[in-house]
Amino acid sequence: MTTTTESKVTYQRTEYPRPQFQRQEWMNLNGTWKFAFDDDNIGEKGLWYQQSSFTTDIQVPFTYETKASGIGKEEFHPYIWYQRTFEIAKKEIGKRAILRFQAADYLTKVWINGEYIGEHAGGNAAFSFDITNALDYTKENEIVVKVEDSQSCYRPRGKQRWRDENFGCWYVQNTGIWQTVWLEFLQKESIEKVKIEPKLDTNSVLFDYKLNGEIDSDWKLETTISFAGEVVKRFTNVPDRTNSRVEVSLLSDLYEWKVMHWSPEHPNLYDVRFTLSIKDQVVDEVQSYFGMRKVSIKDGQVLLNNVPIYQKLLLDQGYWPDTMLTPPSDEAMLEDIEKTIAMGFNGVRKHQKLEDERFLYWCDKKGLLVWSEMAATYEFSDEAVENFTKEWLEIVQQHYNHPSIITWVPFNESWGVPNIFKDKKQQAFTEMIYYLTKTLDSERPVIVNDGWEHTISDIIALHDYEELGKVFYERYKDKSPILNNEIPHNKHKYAFADGYQYKGQPIMITEYGGIAFNEASGWGYGNQVNTEEEFLKRYRDITDAIKSLPYINGYCYTQTTDVQQEINGLLKEDRTPKIALEKIKEINDADKIWIK
Repeated sequence: MTTTTESKVTYQRTEYPRPQFQRQEWMNLNGTWKFAFDDDNIGEKGLWYQQSSFTTDIQVPFTYETKASGIGKEEFHPYIWYQRTFEIAKKEIGKRAILRFQAADYLTKVWINGEYIGEHAGGNAAFSFDITNALDYTKENEIVVKVEDSQSCYRPRGKQRWRDENFGCWYVQNTGIWQTVWLEFLQKESIEKVKIEPKLDTNSVLFDYKLNGEIDSDWKLETTISFAGEVVKRFTNVPDRTNSRVEVSLLSDLYEWKVMHWSPEHPNLYDVRFTLSIKDQVVDEVQSYFGMRKVSIKDGQVLLNNVPIYQKLLLDQGYWPDTMLTPPSDEAMLEDIEKTIAMGFNGVRKHQKLEDERFLYWCDKKGLLVWSEMAATYEFSDEAVENFTKEWLEIVQQHYNHPSIITWVPFNESWGVPNIFKDKKQQAFTEMIYYLTKTLDSERPVIVNDGWEHTISDIIALHDYEELGKVFYERYKDKSPILNNEIPHNKHKYAFADGYQYKGQPIMITEYGGIAFNEASGWGYGNQVNTEEEFLKRYRDITDAIKSLPYINGYCYTQTTDVQQEINGLLKEDRTPKIALEKIKEINDADKIWIK
């Protein structure tokens, strides 16, 4: 949502931030907060959390670097503070108060009414604090937040620069609260989370529940599954422990095909409601949804619902001019998705960013496939391993239920593991992350590491920005030299790290193109083009070259939009198309025919 004045546009994030686990009642804490820089890091010693008198306003959840925040200062500040007050309705007295952050970058510390609550490290994962005991229900309550950031390359930072100026494909840093902050008031007994695992081959779905509270025989947990408003299944279990699992068949005579599958062509979603009751009184209720789909690999191909799928992806970095990494609105996210589909792509590789869950929600609704990629560190150390692993563990669990996510990408182009080609420790680290991810999610493919120098990986994902289609075709028509590590696949890097070999995995070209128009400033890959005709010829030639290779399972074009100094988007930063969307779609939709 945006409101327009004569002087500026004010962005407001009013949507419930977690649509896969939604409660009807919540308190949105986005909006105007007080703000202060603390470059000398004197705030804690000076008890700013007890006697804050910040004079600057900031619009949460937009970082101080953005225009939307109302500050718009791009220089780096390592310590920043936020403060606001809130009142609690009388009906919430006696309940647990949970303060939730969808994301803040990087180390977040929280005080309520001067009392220290806790801290969370990580710039991409959601986190929460129980602030019940620190609240005063008789008056206004104060929340104070300190966020500490750094230019360390041992922390997952993605495309955030670690110098004072932009360089290469690294952009202005993202400091502080950058996704929604909100409050929920819950009974002592509540539903903590539910992992939803579709089992397409048995027409069933497995629910893995986690509850809060001291279980007794008066508890009942009802699960109601519906589709298009019709109840498909309803069942009640009496939990005897806080963790339980229930698998249920989805076969129903309500539908001709008995079970409604999810796919890009038919993004069918089942709605599900979880209701926790004690002595027949409802104490918690959560709305969710899931998609019945299966991702697998067989005979060198990626299968969706047991059928091969040719993936046509866009590299999507998720930046906006006024809000940077924070999507300005639901409408803005939906516009990106709809334009991606209109250009004939069936998915996105979310590059170096863990995207807003509402973006994933709209991908679930619209049927857009998502490769979920972790923000990279850029140096290897024990500290980097710890930071990366902890946050990746949180992210995989938090985003697991989204049917649109069909691939996990923890590593890209050896970022954070720069010596992986030979270094056994770095190789072991990537293997550990692979198996950890498989422990949490046995189904989705995991790529290690996207671009080149793969270790253990379910898909071999290669990057090549060759401009000429014929040159590309000649390079790849015989796959053996590349897959046997006899030659670098892109003149610079080998497909596999030393000691690893090809084992029949699907092969995809997951970065190519990056074509930029000739402009006064900014860059793309290769020579810039001057006209639409030049662009379309080059786009068609290189895309047709990829599609002509029978062993290639799909591609990912760079990229959706221009981002700051990188001007190789199909759309400008403001989302204006550079080329008519239907002309891109025509090329993407064309049959796999190579004309020599």
